[in-house]
Amino acid sequence: MKGHIHILGVCGTFMGGIALLARELGYRVTGSDANVYPPMSTQLEAAGIELMEGYEPAHLQPSPDCVVVGNAMTRGNPAVEYLLNAGLDYTSGPQWLAEHVLHGKWVLAVAGTHGKTSTSSMLAWILEYAGMAPGFLIGGVPADFGLSARSGDTDFFVVEADEYDTAFFDKRSKFVHYRPRTLIINNLEYDHADIFPDLAAIQRQFHHLVRTVPGEGLVVHPVAVDAIDDTLAQGCWSSTCGIAVEAEADLSARLLQQDGSAFEIYLAGEPAASVEWQHCGRHNVANALAAVAAARHVGVAPATAAEALAQFRGVKRRLELLGTVDGITVYDDFAHHPTAIETTLQGLRARCGSGRLLALIEPRSNTMRMGEHRARLAASTSAADRVYWYQPAGLDWSLQDLVNEGKAAAKVVNDIDSLIADVVGEAESGDQVVIMSNGGFGGIHGRLMAALEQHRG
Repeated sequence: MKGHIHILGVCGTFMGGIALLARELGYRVTGSDANVYPPMSTQLEAAGIELMEGYEPAHLQPSPDCVVVGNAMTRGNPAVEYLLNAGLDYTSGPQWLAEHVLHGKWVLAVAGTHGKTSTSSMLAWILEYAGMAPGFLIGGVPADFGLSARSGDTDFFVVEADEYDTAFFDKRSKFVHYRPRTLIINNLEYDHADIFPDLAAIQRQFHHLVRTVPGEGLVVHPVAVDAIDDTLAQGCWSSTCGIAVEAEADLSARLLQQDGSAFEIYLAGEPAASVEWQHCGRHNVANALAAVAAARHVGVAPATAAEALAQFRGVKRRLELLGTVDGITVYDDFAHHPTAIETTLQGLRARCGSGRLLALIEPRSNTMRMGEHRARLAASTSAADRVYWYQPAGLDWSLQDLVNEGKAAAKVVNDIDSLIADVVGEAESGDQVVIMSNGGFGGIHGRLMAALEQHRG
């Protein structure tokens, strides 16, 4: 056993991944969190990690060799105050990852406002399919692997590179610790209003990341995106690969089906491979192109990557099919930004055609709760036929304006039971229902499926 580390905030997707990697590397791992619950708690306990509810100083007695501090921890937290007063050795999750896992690896990092988890999962799966046995740390659970992190059997490591800050004592973005050789920047929009005052502040952090990519490295990015172009114009010392859907680029895609379920890949304008898969939406085609470009940088031919994508099973909570009851199909989607809501609904609309599309949306991210995106939220749902806006406790602005401004029929609901009753009464055979939230949404997923079974099954 290499030693004992204790993780504060262990049930978050990133910190849970750190715990799994540390355990796999031979550390004794314990962890605390305010809410210890599945699915992460189940995954961690199965790996032999002892979990503790709350942030009690007693959890740090006797003293571990190192405390890994999650970025949700703040000054005033009892465990944080204890570790500082006791002079315990501590570090952040990203720094621990960089020093103990990524050092000496060929790091393939996936950054951007949207699509990081999906693209990281696609890339890890392409490398796995190609026999490269990569390690990975992903902010979700890829269905093809069944876990969010592993150390891998080779020098290749795929990491979801988040721009959120590192820890209470390190306000740089997490991703500046990772030093990728291959970097994907999927997109770049304003988000995280709780820590970034404007888009320029986010671009500054992304440029710090670009500065760490070696000259022999590669930066993959969509073409003609002003925020990315402006960031790279501040200085880029690496090769770049531009990608585009239905436009010219170094690596491009032409849709064979308008819902994105089939597309042709072109390399330097010449056909290189074709993909038929179970996923939909132009955004997912763009994610796939980015993954293909990154995999090509480590020697995987586009044709091999296309074969892997044809078998890619997706990621939990990324338009994940929950089930179908009496012809009513229900999905779960981790939407956290108007662009994510819009692209997901457009992709689903293209797939379902004339069938009705019902969207149940909880504006839960810090940025949406602060009202930063309120001007765009109503328009983001234009592909839906009916929208239910859930007003969670603590939201300091009214969602009623979204009902008045949106094209789709809409209503505000502030009670989960009432929302379930509305949907059960409204939904008809042939409808697609998508639940959109980056949180638990009051457990609506299982409760809605149970109610549909009871009343329509």
